[in-house]
Amino acid sequence: MTVNHALLARADLADLLADAARRVSGILTAEYPTPAGRSYLHPVLGALAAGPRVAAGLNERLEDFLAGEPLPATPAALFTLASYASALGWLTESLAELTTSVDRICTRIGIPTQPPDPVLAPPAAAKRDSEFDFGFSALELAAIRTAAENAGLAPDDYVEALSEALLAASRITDACMEISSGLMEDATYVLGEASDSVWINDGPHSLPTLVRSLLTRMGGAE
Repeated sequence: MTVNHALLARADLADLLADAARRVSGILTAEYPTPAGRSYLHPVLGALAAGPRVAAGLNERLEDFLAGEPLPATPAALFTLASYASALGWLTESLAELTTSVDRICTRIGIPTQPPDPVLAPPAAAKRDSEFDFGFSALELAAIRTAAENAGLAPDDYVEALSEALLAASRITDACMEISSGLMEDATYVLGEASDSVWINDGPHSLPTLVRSLLTRMGGAE
C-alpha cells in the first residue's frame, strides 16, 4: 500500500512513529519456549525470535512510506522519516549484536573440552563446593546444579553462559527502551507542533531524538 504524502497529516505521521515505538517495546515482552537443555539462553530467546519479525515489519512500512507520491518533502514528513529510519537502523544493529552474542555463547558451550585426568581431579562434590558456592544460597545452588545437569554442563560453565545471556538481554533491553522512548518523543513532537515551517533550520535540537542520540554516540566514540 502506497502513501499519498500530500494528504498525510501530522497525526498520521505521529501514529507511524508511535506504532513503531509499540512494536519495538513489544520485543521485550516476547516469550519463546525454552527447552530445559537450553535454559541458559532463556533471557535472550524472546527477543531473538521476535526482533527480526519486528524489524522486517518496520522495514516494510518504511518501504511503503517511501513508495508514496509525491516523495516526502514537508518538514514534518522529513522529520518523521529521519526518526523512523534512525530507529530501524539502530534496532537492526542491536539485533545483529544480540545474534553475535548468542552465537558466541552457543559456540563456547559447544566446544568440546578434554576431561581432566580422574586421578588428578578432586572429587566432584569437593570441586563444586570449592569453586561454585560463593554468593549463592543452598537453594540457588541446587537449582543451578539441576539446570546445569539438564543442559549437560558443569555448573560453572552453566553460570558463565547464563551470565553472558543476561548481559546480552540487558543490552537489547536498553536499546529497545531507548529506541521506543525516542520514537514516542518524536511522535509527540510531530503531533504537537502548530505549523509545518519548523525543524529544518532550528539548530541541532530540532533533529529527531534518536538522530541526536546517534550523533552523541558517534561523538563519544571519536
